[in-house]
Amino acid sequence: MLIEFSVSNFRSFREKQTLSMVASPRLGKKQNVFDPEVAGEDFPKLLKVAAIYGPNASGKSNLVKAINLISDLLHKKPGDSHLIPADPFRFDRELVDKPSEFEMNFIHEGTRFQFILKTTAERIFEETLFFFPKGKEHLLYSRKLSSETVENYTFGALLEGGTIVHEAWRRLTPPNSLFLAQAVLNSSEDLQQLKSPYEWLKNSNMCIGQNGITTWSIASRSMMMHSPVTKSALQDFLQHLDVPITGIRFEESEKFKSEIGPASKINDYVKLVESEAKTKLTHTTALGDAEFDFTEESGGTQNLMGFWIPWLHLHAKSSEKVVVVDELDSSIHPKIVELLVENHLVADKKSQLIFTTHDTHLMNTKLLRRDQFWLTERDANGATQVFSIHDFQGRGSEDIEKRYYEGRYRGLPILSRS
Repeated sequence: MLIEFSVSNFRSFREKQTLSMVASPRLGKKQNVFDPEVAGEDFPKLLKVAAIYGPNASGKSNLVKAINLISDLLHKKPGDSHLIPADPFRFDRELVDKPSEFEMNFIHEGTRFQFILKTTAERIFEETLFFFPKGKEHLLYSRKLSSETVENYTFGALLEGGTIVHEAWRRLTPPNSLFLAQAVLNSSEDLQQLKSPYEWLKNSNMCIGQNGITTWSIASRSMMMHSPVTKSALQDFLQHLDVPITGIRFEESEKFKSEIGPASKINDYVKLVESEAKTKLTHTTALGDAEFDFTEESGGTQNLMGFWIPWLHLHAKSSEKVVVVDELDSSIHPKIVELLVENHLVADKKSQLIFTTHDTHLMNTKLLRRDQFWLTERDANGATQVFSIHDFQGRGSEDIEKRYYEGRYRGLPILSRS
């Protein structure tokens, strides 16, 4: 569960900007929030949904990239000579050679964590992890670069493993990899303390970029081929959203048949499904059935098929995942987006949906609270500012869409007409 995320000196972000999922008190709509149940803490409720608006090139996509960076880094093989996807704010010469900074505050398995990362593309400058058992802050570890080649490590008194193990983890950690990854990947089964924050940071933040939904549609089709029983679940999902697909089948090439067998894993399907298998979808109307290739489907249908797996993760039993989607409304009708948001709000889940959008229809539905609408805009220096509509005076009953277009909350493009 995400509490809040902060970023500075990254792409269009100059000074520290924060997206908070902490619910403001006394705004009503109880189904829009949930109790995170943190051990030993009377913690505020968290929001289930956040919608981010703003002009083109105002930093919405950069915010999604920033949220994804830690997960992306944890998915890389430790020790590889990869560049870290950190990119400083280029308009300020004083910041160009300084590290980008990220801070993730989250809850997993009843414990609150704070993870801090400062990094350039070449190496990590700082990596710090705190946890809060019974609400009290305790350092697990901290790694800071004190000179060009010297790293100073501090290990908290409550960190499992002991001095010999901690030093072994330290020696295994290259400059461009996270200590957290090395510690978990080189731990025995009885050392579980760091696995909880590692698993959440790596796998619970599912960020889908503007082109990422295509990859997820491949994953959806691969999943159906690997596990045919999931076909009906996808069909039900689409039909619930008024997409009249009543059948799905696959035409496999000889190469596909020769390389895929009973022991094949889902990743084997992903590698071949796009080039060596055709997906055929059956539509049913009053005149009968007709079959279409996946490539003939509308962009909206393809995107919804891609969104299906993230949706499953959001609504899995005991899910604490965060799904972040850049342009959720891409090729999808506003009423379908509204229904997806509504379905997530009424579900008894502690997972969270965050998305960027230009569709202001949601502002007028009264589904979301004022603290669930976020805006981005660039200042005179080209730096992205992130703020909530709740930062402005107003009432829950006000016409948010109307006031937004009137410029009451800012976050609008400044246009000049000839």
